[in-house]
Amino acid sequence: MKKEYETVWEIFNQCANNQMRDVFFDEIETDDPEAYIRRKFPDKNLKYEKMVEADGSLVFEIETSGIRQRFTFTEI
Repeated sequence: MKKEYETVWEIFNQCANNQMRDVFFDEIETDDPEAYIRRKFPDKNLKYEKMVEADGSLVFEIETSGIRQRFTFTEI
């Protein structure tokens, strides 16, 4: 059974003097957030760390193609 999540996708800027980042919000349905991450970022060199927040949100710290990103899943 698929669950509904609000997602926040943050792409961090690589420039040292620019602290801004791109942030995207979406609502998705998935039965496996980790599989969703692997499909969304098919890079062979994908590295990620999965964390579970106190509120149950799943946070994936991602590095792919030399870019640092964060993807947060909060169940609706």
